[in-house]
Amino acid sequence: MADLYTVENLRLSLSDMTAKPLMGAAPQIEILRGLSFTIPKGAVVGIVGGSGSGKSTLGRALVRLLEPSGGAIRFDGTDITHLPESALRPLRRRFQMIFQDPMSSLNPRHRVGTIIAEPLRLHRFDAIPDRVAKALDHVGLPAHLATRYPHELSGGQRQRVGIARAIALEPDFILADEIVSGLDVSSQAQVLNLLERLVLDLGLTLAFISHDLSVIRRLCQRTIVLYRGEIVEDRPTADLFADPQAAYTRELLDAIPLPDPAQPWA
Repeated sequence: MADLYTVENLRLSLSDMTAKPLMGAAPQIEILRGLSFTIPKGAVVGIVGGSGSGKSTLGRALVRLLEPSGGAIRFDGTDITHLPESALRPLRRRFQMIFQDPMSSLNPRHRVGTIIAEPLRLHRFDAIPDRVAKALDHVGLPAHLATRYPHELSGGQRQRVGIARAIALEPDFILADEIVSGLDVSSQAQVLNLLERLVLDLGLTLAFISHDLSVIRRLCQRTIVLYRGEIVEDRPTADLFADPQAAYTRELLDAIPLPDPAQPWA
């Protein structure tokens, strides 16, 4: 299967504002330290790590919300590492991001229909009302919710609106960053089932960022484990759970609070 993403020796540094002197620039802190991997078309890849591992920074680099300091990111054969925004704009429709907190990513002044329609207008799609209705249907939300405001919806419904906004643009790739971490267990399961179905129905490639390996196990075929900005494992998820190679991966597995669902109840 052809690769949608090819990442080579990716490095990314950000300003450390906690160490900024009174005069002068803040020092740079290296967040990503020479990452190399591929994401095949149609794959569902988990990116996992604890706080400060660099997983969200990596995600934002993949969709070019952050510009790398070094290395290369190629999307479907195009080097997007340092592309200016004018050249990135036509590509942005093809890689979309779903954010962790829908209340901060959905405009509270806009109705749901407008929130989904806005990027469609930006990218000059036609038949926008039909596309909005289709996107809502894809995520299992009734059409009448298009007239509601985000604060009138449940947490799970708001997250579905974020998913609808992303898939309405008919992307090739979706990055989901900790999107179930704020939901109850039942809503988590519903969103994970929805993503699984959308990957199959729409032919999506998905990268799912989480600190929770039990969620990664449920959804992802392959898992990349990050520790302090470096990849410590990149393996099929089943193999990683059966025989973790890195000490850090074993720590993450030991931290899963729930029992293995495959184990019989005592």
